[in-house]
Amino acid sequence: MPQSEDQRLVDLEARLEREDPRFTRAMRSGRPARPREYRRTGAWWGLAVGVAVLGSGIALAQGLLIAAGLVLVGMAAQLADPDPSRLGRQRQRRW
Repeated sequence: MPQSEDQRLVDLEARLEREDPRFTRAMRSGRPARPREYRRTGAWWGLAVGVAVLGSGIALAQGLLIAAGLVLVGMAAQLADPDPSRLGRQRQRRW
C-alpha cells in the first residue's frame, strides 16, 4: 500500500530538518534563506585569502607562497562552482 501524501511530506520535512536546520527554521518564520548548497560565503573568503597569499608570494618572490596561493585559489574556485548538479552527484556517491 503506498504511503499517504501527508506521510511523505512529513518524511521530507524531517529529512530537511536533519540536513539543513537553518533553512527549515527560516521557512517556518516566513523569511526563506538560501539552502546550504547555494551558500558561497566561505568560498569567497577562501578566494580572497588565496589571492592575497598569491600576491604576497609574487611580491616577495617566494615560490612556496606562490604555490600555496595557487592551491588555495583552486580550492576556493572548486567550492564556488555554480553548477549545483555536481553537488548532488557528489552527495549520492558519498551516501
